[in-house]
Amino acid sequence: MNNNNSNDLKPWAVFKHRDYTFLWSGLAFQSITMVLRLLISGQWIYDQTGSIAKVGALGAIQLIQLPLALYGGTLADRVNRKKLMVMTQSVVFISLAILAYLAYSEKLEVWHIWAVTFACTIVQMLGNAARPAMLPRVIPRELLPHGVTVQVSTRQIAMVIAPLLFGIVYETYGASGAFFIASTTAFCSILSPALIKASGEPNVEENRKGTISSLVEGLGFVKRHRLLPGLYLLDIGVVIFSFYRELFPVFADKLYGMGAEGTAMLASADSIGGIIGTLIVFYMNKWPRKGFIVLVGTLMYAILLILFGINPIFIVGLIIIALLGLLDSISMVMRQTLVQLTTPDQLLGRASSVHSFAAMGANHLGTVQVTLVSSIIGASYTMVMGGFISIFVVAGIWYFMPNIGKYRYDPENPLEK
Repeated sequence: MNNNNSNDLKPWAVFKHRDYTFLWSGLAFQSITMVLRLLISGQWIYDQTGSIAKVGALGAIQLIQLPLALYGGTLADRVNRKKLMVMTQSVVFISLAILAYLAYSEKLEVWHIWAVTFACTIVQMLGNAARPAMLPRVIPRELLPHGVTVQVSTRQIAMVIAPLLFGIVYETYGASGAFFIASTTAFCSILSPALIKASGEPNVEENRKGTISSLVEGLGFVKRHRLLPGLYLLDIGVVIFSFYRELFPVFADKLYGMGAEGTAMLASADSIGGIIGTLIVFYMNKWPRKGFIVLVGTLMYAILLILFGINPIFIVGLIIIALLGLLDSISMVMRQTLVQLTTPDQLLGRASSVHSFAAMGANHLGTVQVTLVSSIIGASYTMVMGGFISIFVVAGIWYFMPNIGKYRYDPENPLEK
């Protein structure tokens, strides 16, 4: 056992490590950029066209590129991880700068936003696995749970800041001003990973393997894992029928009769709940039955979806969205922590990419599904239906994959029950 002072294992101890600070700041700017891009794109398309289907097309565009997420994990294990982060974020910066110019010159069209969504999603999927794969290289192993939790809370804080920026800038300066702010934060996300001193070079052995064999090896690791397949299936099964984040403009309009200000407030409430959820996780790190917590939290999430669907009061809706964000955040932190703790460094990019594949696939499918169903039966009934389906999904995973509910975390041997 190590003899570290207890203060060295506190959440803020990760910031004693210079490289982690740069990794963290890059994530913060990247998260703000991503949320701004999604909110601005969805709101502008909905304002210009009034078409739910065209907003939902943003999810469909991202969905068709999903297999690239798996290849991105292979890249993160085979190329310099720092350079991969810099290159992918550079494409995002250039794309958003172009949208800002087109909006300012009043030449912006829906297909421009779809094209940028296509380009940004490609680089996001190719570069997403590089950041978590760098985490064990910038902080000690005993700090990994805190490192993951801080990063998730950073995303949630960014998701509070970004909607506030969106609400103010979009209402005051329109899409051009909002896209300009997004391109500025994208530029900052390029600089941070470039300042990391730790090596981003891949394991020498990985470069000797073919791309296909490397990918198969990573998928095989996840498949044989005692917990990850069930956790990923749980995430996919629930989110496909309940995803709501990219559809805040629709819910703000159809449920509450509001515009961009309603979209911003719903997104902020979701993120505030997520921040509270990550703070709760700090105090749950010593709880051994982490799988049981995930299952119970997801069941509560499903019940709240039903309440959100039948609720007509905006303030109550904000509270429900905040609770949904809280529960989703707890589950997400625990999944990511288990990936970090139970995966060797040379496989971490691929294991992280499978996680991204499952999460993003569920998000994009959920956007398409919820959009389609909402256009047929309405937003309220869509959330109610999603809540009941999610309850059945949780029950099925709990019964047919009992390892999750029985799992007890042991720091000395994370895979032992």
